[in-house]
This record gives sequence, structure tokens and C-alpha cells, in this order.
Amino acid sequence: MTRRALPQLQPAAPTIPKIPPADVLGRLAALQALPTAALKQQWRELFGKEPPPFNRAYIQSRLAYRIQELAYGGLKPETRARLEALGEQLDGGNVVLRRIRADSRPLPGTRLVREYDGVQHVVTVRADDFEFEGRPYRSLSAIARHITGTRWNGWTFFGLKGRPGA
Repeated sequence: MTRRALPQLQPAAPTIPKIPPADVLGRLAALQALPTAALKQQWRELFGKEPPPFNRAYIQSRLAYRIQELAYGGLKPETRARLEALGEQLDGGNVVLRRIRADSRPLPGTRLVREYDGVQHVVTVRADDFEFEGRPYRSLSAIARHITGTRWNGWTFFGLKGRPGA
């Protein structure tokens, strides 16, 4: 006698509510005052899954986008395809390379601004180095040392979270 496998019941897909365009501004404004627990509950309702373990600002900004997306519609399929194609050109479809690039140094052209001892210091990120006061520097730490006269982690000095790739 052979046993037949019972069919697996799949959980029902969560129903994502439609948001009337007239409600968008009120809902966006309400996000500012909601406690984090309420934001996470809205995430569950609007995304149909558990919220990520990220900070309040991230969850709030993604909810704001999602509210508008549900009210007005998301990206057109052509736009989504174009963005995918541009990503492929950038990294050849290598997801690992994409993550490394995303976690590394700021994009060339980014301006890092830091006030120190009442003076505003501006650094421009270039492809292979950094420019400060018209001179190239290999690292942000060298620039921080030039500004302060002491040894600093340049990424920390300029308010970046950590070293590239760390």
C-alpha cells in the first residue's frame, strides 16, 4: 500500500490595499508622528511581509514611497527594464560586484562637507582619489590629518559609517 502525499496548502497571498490618491498627503504627514511599532505594522499591511531590521528613517521613507506607489502606480515596465539594463552595463550582471560597489566609496563627484574649528572643509570624491584645496589625496584620513593635525579615520571624520568594503 502506497501513501499519497497530501497537497501542501500555500498561505494566501496578503491583500495589499489600494490607496485613494486623495488620502496620500494625509497618510504621508501621519508617518512623521507614528511610533515605530505602528510604522512596522503599516509595513506589514502595505508590503505584505515583515519589515526589515533597519532604522526608523529608512522604514518611514520606504513607506512614503509605497503609499505613493499604491495610489499613483509604480514605475512603468519600460523604466524598470531600462534601469535593469543600466545596472547590467555597470557591473555585467555580477550581483557580488554590485554589492561591493554599493558598499564602497562614494560616487565620483560627491562632495563631502565637514565643519571643523568653525571652518567648512569640502572634499570632492574623484574616481581614484579625493581632491581637497585643489590637491589630490589618496585617502580621507590624509585629508583629516591635514585639517586637524592629528590622526583620524577619514571615513569617520567626514561622517561616513565605515571604511569601504568593511
